[in-house]
Amino acid sequence: MSHTPHELAEEFPADIDKMHALKVSDAHFAKLFDEYHDINGKIHRAETDVEPMSDEHQAELRKQRLAMKDQIAKMLSAA
Repeated sequence: MSHTPHELAEEFPADIDKMHALKVSDAHFAKLFDEYHDINGKIHRAETDVEPMSDEHQAELRKQRLAMKDQIAKMLSAA
């Protein structure tokens, strides 16, 4: 499988240390981080036809990923 785009380390390269600290100290952040990673992987597998899905389902997952990314960005900026 090729490189998965939209990984959080690439989206927030200046905040890698903050992400690690929050994953260890904040259960909500850790859950959000893991859910983002899971959904991002599903989207990538669908886009590369490893696990095809409907366009509607992909669109819904992208919306979820964007909402989670917004929450993560807010938590990182507050940390």
